[in-house]
Amino acid sequence: MTQSPKQERIQQLYEIITKIDSIDDCRALFEDLCTIKEVENMAERCYAAKLLLAGNTYNQVMAQADISSATLSRVSRCVQYGRGYSKLLKEE
Repeated sequence: MTQSPKQERIQQLYEIITKIDSIDDCRALFEDLCTIKEVENMAERCYAAKLLLAGNTYNQVMAQADISSATLSRVSRCVQYGRGYSKLLKEE
């Protein structure tokens, strides 16, 4: 099945990200691609996921992370059923 142009561009983005070799290169790419608020939001989601993976409750995560309850709910679903958070963040 052929990918749509949008799917092809998303695939290209993933390929670009996998080529990053250093924190400085990663920072430069994300500064070019995202607003500071978008990067902050992604960082808070990762932090909340780490807290959940460490066994913290929703209330504990809400007290420690700058994240809405709706976003925390989404992060929690991804931690439970997704593939990214648990593979990349567990036992860092």
